Amino acid sequence: MSLANVMVYVDPQQQEEGQIRVAEGIATKFGASIIGVSAFAVEPPFAAEGVMIEETTEEDLKRMQAGLAAKEDWFRSVVGLPGDKVEWRWAYEFPTTFLVDQARAADLVVIKRKQLKENYYHYIDAAEAMLRMGRPMLSVPERVTELSADRVVVGWKDTREARLAVRDALPFLTRASRVTVIELCTSDQQDAARLRVRDVAKYLGRHGASCQYEVRVHTAEPDARYLIRLARDEGADLIVTGGYGHSRLGEWIFGGMTIGLLREAPICLMMSH
Repeated sequence: MSLANVMVYVDPQQQEEGQIRVAEGIATKFGASIIGVSAFAVEPPFAAEGVMIEETTEEDLKRMQAGLAAKEDWFRSVVGLPGDKVEWRWAYEFPTTFLVDQARAADLVVIKRKQLKENYYHYIDAAEAMLRMGRPMLSVPERVTELSADRVVVGWKDTREARLAVRDALPFLTRASRVTVIELCTSDQQDAARLRVRDVAKYLGRHGASCQYEVRVHTAEPDARYLIRLARDEGADLIVTGGYGHSRLGEWIFGGMTIGLLREAPICLMMSH
């Protein structure tokens, strides 16, 4: 399996190269194209007691458009791929909504990891994007500029999301020198968990991955932190897991493992939902 199109979100207000470098490295490895995406929404007029306090003007829109044009030039200067392998897309739209829509053109979406922001006019909500876009998301932490994916840890849970994540990650897993599938379980579930991860390892082995598996019992330590520590012990720079969450009354509710990894993991995360 391979990748043909790698999409990366570019924050229109910051000069951050990390996630772009990672996306470029992946595109180079797989001979894929790279699509840069950037957006921000026009904030509605703000009035108080019938008096207009703040409103986006035509001049503001021109400055925004000029800023996005400059961001495209910057993006193309950072990416060292041939011009026919590089594409740029932008819009006046909520960034998360625009990225979710554009993800239809991608095999993988790369996002710079951030703490969740309240200002949806300018910032990507990475967790919400992952749950909505129907594509695997690669979340890149601060100060990370490359991904070898030579050693990979798969955080297994016998769910639809984890199965999708393993299938989506096959291009990376089949090229890794070592893949470790780990399930965290209760003490009375160890035998059943061992059968599950053995099946996953066997599945990956038949695709050509060099795979081993482990079962660990839950401890007082949060599962996300435990998985991060195991990945560090393995020398891995990529964790693959399912992404868990749902919407309730318009608010996104995320699983503890998902949000814990997004907040704390110092290495890249690949999640599917």
